[in-house]
Amino acid sequence: MGSYPRVRIEGGGRAVVSQAGGVLLVETVRKAGVDTAISAALTPWRKARAVHDPGKILLDVALAVALGGDCLADVAMLRAEPAVFGPVVSDPTVSRLIDTLAASGEKALRAIGAARAEVRQHVWRLADRKAPDAGGTVTVDLDGVLVIAHSDKEDAAPTWKRTYGHHPLMGFVDHGPGGTGEPVAALLRPGNAGSNTATDHITAAQLALAQLPKKYRRGRRTLIRTDSAGGTHDFVTWLAQRGRWLSYSVGMVITEAIHQHVLKVPASAWTAAVEVDGEIRDGAWVAELTGDVLDGWPEGMRLIVRKERPHPGAQLRLTDADGMRLTCFATNTSGRPIAELELRHRLRARAEDRIRAARATGLRNLPLHRTAQNRIWLEIVQIALDLLAWIPMLALTGKSRLWEPRRLRLRLFTAAGQLVTTGRRRILRLARHWPRTGHITAALDRLTQLPDRG
Repeated sequence: MGSYPRVRIEGGGRAVVSQAGGVLLVETVRKAGVDTAISAALTPWRKARAVHDPGKILLDVALAVALGGDCLADVAMLRAEPAVFGPVVSDPTVSRLIDTLAASGEKALRAIGAARAEVRQHVWRLADRKAPDAGGTVTVDLDGVLVIAHSDKEDAAPTWKRTYGHHPLMGFVDHGPGGTGEPVAALLRPGNAGSNTATDHITAAQLALAQLPKKYRRGRRTLIRTDSAGGTHDFVTWLAQRGRWLSYSVGMVITEAIHQHVLKVPASAWTAAVEVDGEIRDGAWVAELTGDVLDGWPEGMRLIVRKERPHPGAQLRLTDADGMRLTCFATNTSGRPIAELELRHRLRARAEDRIRAARATGLRNLPLHRTAQNRIWLEIVQIALDLLAWIPMLALTGKSRLWEPRRLRLRLFTAAGQLVTTGRRRILRLARHWPRTGHITAALDRLTQLPDRG
């Protein structure tokens, strides 16, 4: 008999819509005004008497990536459903646009970036208390991503993990414990790009700040977090530069000087580390280092170190002390307990979740050959990730706000539907038995209630 029912398969079904849950992406595009903003930004690349809008073409590819595609040809998923996604151009037309934008270099990248920043400010206003700046501050995490190349692509090179590919540096706005995050920077680099390259961190930070509303592009209300790759003199000096005044929390390498200072910290100076719920973190303590270890660093910088019992089986390093694993970070935030600052820095680990989501959304590999083309691809990936972050922020509630791209696709986007035409109206009926149909319809209702972009 077997474990599964046997069904007869026939082609030619009509009025059936696959990926019907993708209407959530379409409605998010409409409410956020992404389509009009991208179309306006790419007007200079629209030829006279052209039938197809470059903005619609680029956004179609981004929607395909959001639905799980990982190459330009996956836009065929949308082409098969014109009732939901409208007319979609052919593959050669998509390729020609990518080549045209790639040939324009920085001009095209700046145009797309400016449109995304404009839309982001509008979306945050729509989100109100669910926006990442609802508390009056914004946190941006910078982190590198290794992208494996399976062919000889331009600028692919051996990486520090003995793989082969590229090493983009990305930035993400942290949505906090009640949400996910959205991309604000993607700097494409060769696979052998150094981790501690200050100029790359400065460029990525500039890209990230340009994506934020103007009031967060300078000042203490914006926190830049990095791992130890950002702990360089030049980058920290840039963050603290007069007139910029950004807050920072950057990891630091345990140098011999820092190690020696840690050994001199008296037992009474160590404070118990804490968890998110305020409970004491078992086997972990924090202390602040002072004195000549801060010489040569910007004024106001604080150096905080944590010692912690290593997990069973973990290998100690030469810079660890007395059987304790040591980590260190620098910050210019004053007036807060060091345990609270250490917890804030430790929460930078959420950037790893954002990287995982990016890999699941078009960043598993770079599908194009030339670097200029793949820079456009990174913009497409960021648009897709924006939409996947804005759906939970604008339309989902409870635990569903934490759903990452793979779960959104499995539970919402893959829902099937039936297209019904009555008079002049077209109605998309979702499968009644689908367990998440209620989530989809409730989310669409919330999006409908939001004001249209003026």
